[in-house]
Amino acid sequence: MAAGKVILVHGPSSVGKSTLSRALQARLDEPFLYLSIDHFRDAGMLPLDRVRSGEFDWPSLRPAFFEGFHRCLPALAAAGNNLLVEHIVETEAWLARLVKLLASFDVFFVGLHCPLPELERREAARGDRPLGDARRDFETVHGFARYDLELDATQPPEANVAALLSAWQARTPPSAFQQLSPERGRPA
Repeated sequence: MAAGKVILVHGPSSVGKSTLSRALQARLDEPFLYLSIDHFRDAGMLPLDRVRSGEFDWPSLRPAFFEGFHRCLPALAAAGNNLLVEHIVETEAWLARLVKLLASFDVFFVGLHCPLPELERREAARGDRPLGDARRDFETVHGFARYDLELDATQPPEANVAALLSAWQARTPPSAFQQLSPERGRPA
């Protein structure tokens, strides 16, 4: 069985990763499983009521939860699944961990950008995220990443999907993840 390919869409909270990913999944020529932390949360995997009540401490649960999410990606890809993953890679250490975990896979890393005022407008309009998450992410998440493709989330989703599909089909090694790999002499 051939290993799956991975498209990893990264950007701050409320940038439009879900919108782009859903539109992309509908247009890809091959089947791609679409994964995100929100899917795990919305599926009821987390004991959120007990976290909200204070019975369970989210800061204590969070590291293992995210490590589990990161580890499931190579397991799914190794089983032959193509993956479309949207994620906020919060730290350089998380990126290094993902580079290591996904080193043997064809990973296409996409950075989704948006000006801060628009990001904060979207965050407020959503109403389902703590205000300030978008600003915090905006100030950190793109600073340590190298991408195969960078997109402007203020452009229509259809235009970004077309640009992504074109870049995906024309990709050539080394990918951004390969360039970040310690096996290529760069720290990860």
